[in-house]
Amino acid sequence: MSLILALETSCDETAAAVVEDGRIVRSSVVSSQVELHARYGGVVPELASRAHLELLVPVVSEAVAAAGLDVARPGLAAVAATVGPGLVGALLVGVSAAKALALAWDVPFVGVNHLEGHLYAALLEEPGLELPVVVELVSGGHTLLIEMSGPGRYEVLGGTVDDAAGEAFDKVARLLGLGYPGGPAIEAAARGGSPDAVAFTRPMLHEGLDVSFSGLKTAVVHHVRAHPGTAVEDVAASFQAAVVDVLVHKALAAAETTGARGICLAGGVAANGPLREALRNACAARGLSVFLPSRPMCTDNAAMIAAAGHYRLLVDGPTGLGAGAQANLRFPTGAAAPPRPT
Repeated sequence: MSLILALETSCDETAAAVVEDGRIVRSSVVSSQVELHARYGGVVPELASRAHLELLVPVVSEAVAAAGLDVARPGLAAVAATVGPGLVGALLVGVSAAKALALAWDVPFVGVNHLEGHLYAALLEEPGLELPVVVELVSGGHTLLIEMSGPGRYEVLGGTVDDAAGEAFDKVARLLGLGYPGGPAIEAAARGGSPDAVAFTRPMLHEGLDVSFSGLKTAVVHHVRAHPGTAVEDVAASFQAAVVDVLVHKALAAAETTGARGICLAGGVAANGPLREALRNACAARGLSVFLPSRPMCTDNAAMIAAAGHYRLLVDGPTGLGAGAQANLRFPTGAAAPPRPT
């Protein structure tokens, strides 16, 4: 039995979790800072770092206790932490704490790429997931299409050339005065509007597997200025429909290109109800499997970091204690890994 304690502090969620053998969640604790940042319309890096400092010790203590472990001698195989990408000050809190705990408990430290961690949310909840699959990773700062053929074996098929989907949601929500975070705010407003009210463009719909949402965001700005009488709910619904159409179309195109028989959503935007429904229906019509992580597993959490850390420890061994936070860390590709345990 291999127990990994992981810490996640890349942005505005302070999280800790214990995962057994990379697939059994023994505990998962998340403390959100949404209310702290909502008044500013977005995450304030300095405030996020300070909040992590205050919250991390009680969150870790709760995760260890909930897993049924003795904090003095928890019997861990390693302590993992997100090393990037993210807010560098926030990352440093988790990385420093994980190294200190690893030293105190005399176990290895494992640095984990946050984006790679998102891929393991589905594996934690779908142990029978048949690989390879196309993973559409849609979060606040990233939109990626990835072919996942095994733990550690990935190929990036496409990505955003400008604004990520989640970033576009936040910016449009701010424009419409809907508050923060933008994704849930847009989704809530859209329930009262018509997705056909405004004929927004579907950018780069038939141009490869890359995506672009900057032009769509600009189209919303121009429409609001030119037609100030359009109901906010209609603008929100029409914008959301355009984003969903693009994401579903690109995921299906990626599956066709690779021959994958399944599509998996990952990342914070994967919690969007219309996106989940549209992808589920589109996959059913084409005989493809679809894997949708639960909403808590879509958002930032440490369980996915622990799962990724388990496989990284098997493949790469411990991470040196000299490793630091990397705010602009890129998604890892081409790494070999052992097969997933059955």
